[in-house]
Amino acid sequence: MPIPVSQRVQKRRDALRAAGLRPVQIWVPDTRRPGFADECRRQSALAAAADLHDPELDMFLEDAAASTEGWE
Repeated sequence: MPIPVSQRVQKRRDALRAAGLRPVQIWVPDTRRPGFADECRRQSALAAAADLHDPELDMFLEDAAASTEGWE
């Protein structure tokens, strides 16, 4: 007789918890929602415009990239 799905799921969850993991629920934007792409474009344009007005951004990005050299 096969093991019921609920028991298999519980066994898996118990094993994950025993491995030191815990379940976390996250909420993310619904990419299917009308207007989502327009809002992404709007926020991207704002970020790009802000970047143009920050003279230290290039130096920050270069420093950040240099600090990751050798990461593999």
